[in-house]
Amino acid sequence: MDKKEILKEFSADPDRHYNVKLFSEQGFVRKSCTKCGRFFWTLDSGRDLCPDDGADTYSFIGNPPTTKRFDYTQAWRQVEEFFVKNNHKSVSRYPVVCRWRDDLFFTIASVVDFQRIMGSKVVFEFPANPLVVPQTCLRFKDLENVGVTGRHFSSFCMIGQHSIPEGDGYWKDECVDLDYRLLTDQFGIKKEEVVFVEDVWAGGGSFGPSLEYFVNGLELGNAVFTEFQGELGQHTTLDQRVIDMGAGLERFAWITMGTPTAYDCCFGPINQKLFNTIGIDSDSEILRKYFTEIAKALDDFEDLNDVRRHAIKKAGLTDDQLNKMITPLEGIYLIADHLRTLIFAITDGALPSNVGGGYNLRMMLRRINATISKLNLKLDIDDLIDTHIDYLKDTYPELDEKREDVKKILKIEAGRYEDSKVHMKKKAEKIRERGVPSVDELITLYESDGITPEYLKEVNAIDEVPSSFYSKLSDLHQSEKKKAIAELPLDDLPETETLFYKDDPMEFDAKVIKVFDDHVVLDRTSFYARGGGQEPDHGTIAGFKVTNVDKHAHVIVHKLEGGVPKEGETVKCVVDETRRANITKNHTSTHIINASSRGVLGSWIWQHSAFKDDDHARLDITHHSSLTDEQVKQIEDAANKMVKENLTVNIDYFDRGTAEQTYGFRIYQGGVVPVKSVRIVSIEDKDVEACGGTHVKKTGDIELIKITKTKRIQDGVVRLEFVSGPNAYEYVKNQEIVLKQKEQEAKDKAELEKRREENKQKAREQIPVLLEKILDGESGDIDGISIKNKLCFTASENYDEYFHLNFGKKLVAKDNTAAFCGIFEAGPTIRIMVYAGEQSGIDAGVIAKEIAAILGGSGGGDAKFAQGGGKDTSKMEQAIAKAKSMILG
Repeated sequence: MDKKEILKEFSADPDRHYNVKLFSEQGFVRKSCTKCGRFFWTLDSGRDLCPDDGADTYSFIGNPPTTKRFDYTQAWRQVEEFFVKNNHKSVSRYPVVCRWRDDLFFTIASVVDFQRIMGSKVVFEFPANPLVVPQTCLRFKDLENVGVTGRHFSSFCMIGQHSIPEGDGYWKDECVDLDYRLLTDQFGIKKEEVVFVEDVWAGGGSFGPSLEYFVNGLELGNAVFTEFQGELGQHTTLDQRVIDMGAGLERFAWITMGTPTAYDCCFGPINQKLFNTIGIDSDSEILRKYFTEIAKALDDFEDLNDVRRHAIKKAGLTDDQLNKMITPLEGIYLIADHLRTLIFAITDGALPSNVGGGYNLRMMLRRINATISKLNLKLDIDDLIDTHIDYLKDTYPELDEKREDVKKILKIEAGRYEDSKVHMKKKAEKIRERGVPSVDELITLYESDGITPEYLKEVNAIDEVPSSFYSKLSDLHQSEKKKAIAELPLDDLPETETLFYKDDPMEFDAKVIKVFDDHVVLDRTSFYARGGGQEPDHGTIAGFKVTNVDKHAHVIVHKLEGGVPKEGETVKCVVDETRRANITKNHTSTHIINASSRGVLGSWIWQHSAFKDDDHARLDITHHSSLTDEQVKQIEDAANKMVKENLTVNIDYFDRGTAEQTYGFRIYQGGVVPVKSVRIVSIEDKDVEACGGTHVKKTGDIELIKITKTKRIQDGVVRLEFVSGPNAYEYVKNQEIVLKQKEQEAKDKAELEKRREENKQKAREQIPVLLEKILDGESGDIDGISIKNKLCFTASENYDEYFHLNFGKKLVAKDNTAAFCGIFEAGPTIRIMVYAGEQSGIDAGVIAKEIAAILGGSGGGDAKFAQGGGKDTSKMEQAIAKAKSMILG
C-alpha cells in the first residue's frame, strides 16, 4: 500500500480525516510546510515550516519548554496518573518476547500486545477500553545509531494509549484532546509549543490517518486512527476501529530535562556510575551543541558516519575533544542501552544465541564487550545489572524476580566471547591482508564466527562500521514462513464433531460424509488428529486400517489402508486404545518435564518444540548449555515426584484474553493459539499451558518417566528424549539387562587385562632367552614370534610397547643382519614398530609408512628405526599379513 498516495488522498479532505474539535476550540490553523509540503496544525499563524524543518528543531536541548522536570520513571508516573484520572485502565507491560504472534520474535509496538492472528486477519483484543500501557519494545534495525544519535534505543518504552470507539471508548476528538492536555496540563508545556503533523499509517491490510505531535521539533507521540481496510479508493470502514496512540516515554523525560541526549535522563543512576568511570561531565555546552547538530542532520545523510562528521564540523570539535569526550560517551551510552535491553529480554525468557531473535541479543552483548575492551573500562557487569534493576523495579517488578537469572546468562555468554577472541584475532589479521570487506562479508563473519564489526574496528581491521550492517542482519533473522498447506477437496464440508474433546469413546459409529482417494471424512470422530507435536490415533474405520489423521481448518481427514467405505454409510470406528493411552501419558509427561526443567535449570526454560508418539517422546527446551548427568537426574527426579504426588490434571476453556490475564504468557509453551477460546491444561499449581492434546486425569496414571537421552541440538536448544508408563518400565528392565551385560563385560575385560599383564611380564623376563635363541640361529615360531634368518615378526597380544622397544633395540645392536617388526594395540590405535640392522636388507621406514597407511594413519623414521600406526581396526589382519611378508619375504 502506497502511504504517499493515502496521505495525498486524506490531506485533500482534512475535515474528514484530521480536523478535530480541539483545533477549532484552541485556534489551531492548518499550514503546509514551505520546504517539504507536509500539512501541520499550529497555534502560530506565522509558522511556515513543519517541526522537522523548523528553526526550533531540538531547541529544547539546554532549554526545556516545561515547567516541570521528570526523569524516566517519574515521567511514567505522570503519564499513568493522567490517564487513570481520565478513566483509563493502567495495564502492566506485556513480555518483550512476543509469544502470542508467530510472525514476530519481539514486541515492536504497544498495539502488538493486543493484536491476535485469526486466519489471515489481525484482530484486536483489549483487556480494557480505554487503556494505557508502559510497553517495553525491542527494535534492532538502528543498532548502529544507539549511543551516537542521542535518541535511538534498542529498547524503549512506548506509552500505549488504546481505545475502541464503541462501548466505553472514544475516537479522534477525545484522543487528541487527551494527548494535548497530557502535554500542557500534566507536563506543563506551553500550548503554543505543540504542533500536530498530518500523516497516515498502513499495515496488515488496514490503514488510517494519524496525527503526530511535536514539541520544539521533537516528536513525542503519534495518534493513529486505524479506520479502513482494503485498497485505497475501494476501501471500506473497519468493523472494529482502533485508536493506536504510541508515545516515547524516553522522549517525555528528555523534553522536560533538556539534557544533551535522551540517554542522560533515562538510565537513572547507571549514568553517573559510567560517567565516573570515564571522568566526563555530560552537562556541557560542547555536548549540547554536538548532539543538537547530530539530531538535526540525521535525516539529511544516508550514512551515519557522514552525520557524525557533519556534527563534528558544525560543533567545532577538535580531535582531542572527539577522542576524550564523544567516543567514550557514545560507548557508555551503548553499554547502558544494550544492557537494559538484555535485562528485559532475558527476564521475559529469551536467550542470546545464533538462531532467530537470539542473534540480536548475542550481537548486543558482544557490542558491550567490544566497547568495554576498546575503551579499556574496568566495569562490574553484575553491579550495572543491579543498578538498572534497582532503578526500574518499581515500574517493572518482574525484573527484580529474574535478577540472578540475567546475571547468570550474561556471564556464560561473556565467557564464550572471551574464549573466542584468539580465533577472532587470527580472522581479523587475514581480513586486514585482504582489504575492506563488504557488508555481506561482515554479516557472514558474524554469523559463522561471531565476529562483530566493532571488534574489527577495535583491532583496526576496518575503519568504520557500515550503517546498513545492523538493518540487513535484522532482516535476515525474521520468523520463518509457514509451510504451504496441501489443498484438499474439503470446501463446504461441515465442522467435524470432535469426540476426543467430549466423552472420547474408543468405539463409536459415524457417518461418512466425504471420500476421496484413500481419505475419509466423518461427521464425528474420536480419532485424535496430528497436532501440537502429538502423533495421530490409529485404529479401524469400517474394518479398514487408519494410518493417519490430520486436521484441515475445521475438518478432520482420516487416511485408510486396504480400502474405503462409501459416502453416506454409517460405519463402526475403533480407536487403538493402547496406542492412545501411551501417547496420552507421553503428552502429559511433556508438560511435567517442561515444568521440572524450569524448576531445576532456570526461568529461561521454554518449550521450543515437542513430539509425542506411542513408544517415545521428546521435548526441546531453550537452554544455554548441554545438560550434565546430575541435571538430567534432577529433572527426572522432579518429574517423577510430580507423578508420585498424583496431581489432578484439569482442562478448562477460557476466552483468550481472560486466559492471558489470568495465567500470563507462560501458557504459550506450544506456540500461538489461533482461536478465540483457549483450552487450558493445568497440573494443579505446577504447570499451566494452552494445549489441544490428550491428557491423563491424574499424574499418577503415568506411573513412571525415564529420560533416555539428552543432547544440545542447536545453539540455545537442548533436546530431552524420554519414555513413560509401560514403555518406561520396559526401558528400565532393558537398562538393567544392559547394565548387567556391561558389568559382566567389564569383569571379563578386567580378567583378560590381568592375564595379559601377567603374560606381558613373563614376556619381558623372556627377552634375554629369546635373544639367545634367535642369535643362535633358531627359526620357525618361538613364543608367538615368527623367525627366518634372524628376521623376526610378531603380532602377539602378549607383547607390549616395552617389549617391542627393548627386544628390537637389543636384537639389532647384537647382530646387524637381524631385523624386528612388531604390531600391537595401544588404546584405540594399532601401532607398528620396526628395527633393522644395517646388513639386514630391510628398510624400517618403508615398512612403517606402508603399514600405517593401510591402518588409515601415518608413519615416520629412517631405515634403521621407524614407527607409526592408525585407527582402522578393520584393516588389522591385512596389515599383519603385509608386514609379515615384507619382513620375512
